[in-house]
Amino acid sequence: MSDAGVRAPASRSRSASGAAAIDLSKRDLTLDLARVFCVLLVVLIHLLMVGVGAGPDGSIIVSRPLEEQWWFAPVTWAGQIMPLFFVVGGFASLTAWRSLTRRGGTAAGYVRNRVLRLAQPALPLFVFYAVVIGGARLFGVDPALIDVAVVGAASPLWFLAAYTLCQALVPLMAGWHARAPRATLVVLLAGAIAIDALRYSTGITEIGLLNLFFVWLLVQQLGFFYADGWFAARRWYTLVGIAALAYAALVPLTVWGPYADDMLTNLNPPTLPLVALAVAQACILRLLKPALARLMNTHAARAVVFLVGTRLMTIYLWHLPVILLVSGALLLIPGASPEPASPAWWWSRPVMFVLVLAAVFGLSFLVGRWEAPREVGPTPPTPVVAVATVLAFVPPFLVMEFFMDLPTAVIGVVLLSAAILMLGRWRAREAVPAATATGTGRPGSQSAPLSS
Repeated sequence: MSDAGVRAPASRSRSASGAAAIDLSKRDLTLDLARVFCVLLVVLIHLLMVGVGAGPDGSIIVSRPLEEQWWFAPVTWAGQIMPLFFVVGGFASLTAWRSLTRRGGTAAGYVRNRVLRLAQPALPLFVFYAVVIGGARLFGVDPALIDVAVVGAASPLWFLAAYTLCQALVPLMAGWHARAPRATLVVLLAGAIAIDALRYSTGITEIGLLNLFFVWLLVQQLGFFYADGWFAARRWYTLVGIAALAYAALVPLTVWGPYADDMLTNLNPPTLPLVALAVAQACILRLLKPALARLMNTHAARAVVFLVGTRLMTIYLWHLPVILLVSGALLLIPGASPEPASPAWWWSRPVMFVLVLAAVFGLSFLVGRWEAPREVGPTPPTPVVAVATVLAFVPPFLVMEFFMDLPTAVIGVVLLSAAILMLGRWRAREAVPAATATGTGRPGSQSAPLSS
């Protein structure tokens, strides 16, 4: 805690306002726009992938129209934008870490804050699945239908496992980046290649899970380079050449190599083609920055980015359950639900996009409060933060590996609740001296508000 916390309130207010102004002026709004674009594109893609219709006997059938199209695989070379999300996340993570260390913050404090931002919004979703699956079983709903719906709706939770791992290792990886940035990239790339080689040569898919570490940390490191200005220092034609080479590398990897030609299949476990996509997308992002900056100078764009950005995790986590619920509700309205993959169904997707976003926006007033960061106490000791991080990582990892079911949902509720309580409520170790010094006589009371 800094000594600024004991200054007069007016002084502290002016200081905080000045800091906020400085932070805003330094913020790269084009990356906020990129992050919002990535999430909205994920929503759109899932709208095209999920078809809900009625069978001849009146039963509900869930299909995947987008994957049935001949052009699906080549489109994923542009539409698989999760690597870009990790690049942008790497930029934001390194910037936040450097800012925190300048203020005297610690690795435990950084990890605690980041894990809370992921675990808090995930908890109500796991509660939702526990209630829905348990209730459906009690009311005798077809178990096969429950499995199809829940497995598909919970599939985006893999991101929480991968991102929690990356965020927990930011202090370590930032240190490596500062000491040997290029060597760090080489080591991570070599690890990713070795894991893929071992996985495909043995046929044991589970070996690829180790690339949650190598692939996503490598992509995150590209975001570190973006934050350092490496991409900004390159000429436009150099960036175009790098992006072209990265995309060209996908051809031998998918034609003669062991990788699938659609980038969705290459996502979990993560594989080397995602690194090529990340390099290309980072270059394209930098090339588009002048245009994106002009766009972000408009009030309309800033308003949209702010509105969506404050609900980003809610939109990402809840959009698939909402898609299924809205699609199911439309089945009850005659003529409102075209047959999946029919021309009318494709034309209805823009309307569905608006309906789903409106529904998620309404839902955010109920669950969005879990997304807002809250200062609730001092940072726990490092071992406690480490244990809580593992507890927060396990539930989405289980979903990624074994899909969502009732036991996984219940485990998720228990472990995420424990992680949030461990990270969010911790007594200050200096509480007794502080109480004595201020004369309150109340152990645990504090004389100054928590510093940020």
